[in-house]
Amino acid sequence: MGSEAAWSREAFEQQLRAYADHYHIHHPFQVAMHEGQLKREQIQGWVANRFYYQISIPRKDAAILANCPDRAVRRRWVQRIVDHDGHAGEEGGIEAWIKLGEACGLAREEIISLERVLPGVRFAVDAYVNFARQAPWEEAVASSLTELFAPTIHRQRLAGWPERYPWIEPSGLEYFRNRLTEAHRDVEHGLELTLDLFRSRAQQERALAILRFKLEVLWSMLDAMHMAYVANMPPFFTVERAS
Repeated sequence: MGSEAAWSREAFEQQLRAYADHYHIHHPFQVAMHEGQLKREQIQGWVANRFYYQISIPRKDAAILANCPDRAVRRRWVQRIVDHDGHAGEEGGIEAWIKLGEACGLAREEIISLERVLPGVRFAVDAYVNFARQAPWEEAVASSLTELFAPTIHRQRLAGWPERYPWIEPSGLEYFRNRLTEAHRDVEHGLELTLDLFRSRAQQERALAILRFKLEVLWSMLDAMHMAYVANMPPFFTVERAS
């Protein structure tokens, strides 16, 4: 590693995009969700846990901004925080996710209290935020590239949920509609920066390792949810059931 010739820009991008088969769209929990096999309580559990990820995204992006000395990058990257936190006249993605939870039958207080967040989900998300805080900003940018694969999963939900989960109020799907546009814009910027900044072979392989780390974060979140809501083995289930 390090002595090999760098990939061309096009070849490097292909290497990044090749990780699509590691995206959590292929996790058994997501596959079951897409096929309409999840019960109401399982969908609700996913929404409640994923909310912890949603509220952590602006904190992750704020860490990138704090570490980034490049004003031009900051001026574009800050839009990600605005998209999630909202601004005057626009509630933002966090509020849209709360409305998704309400459309699934959860109370707002139940969602924002984080009382249903599983330890494994919290641990994985916190690891991602801490990475963004501690890593060079260029590496934290590269970790965002799971967005390369996100539009597919959003389109699947918009197309399939109204038929497979008719009990979910259609208004709750607005988050996914918004992200189709936002994610496309974000990934263009993140990919452009990564291709520009990771030029040597060693740097490019480092970017691939970072992308895999982020994919592992997303997969680990679903591992925790699958254990709790599909396998019926939530944290401490042996102890609490015995007592």
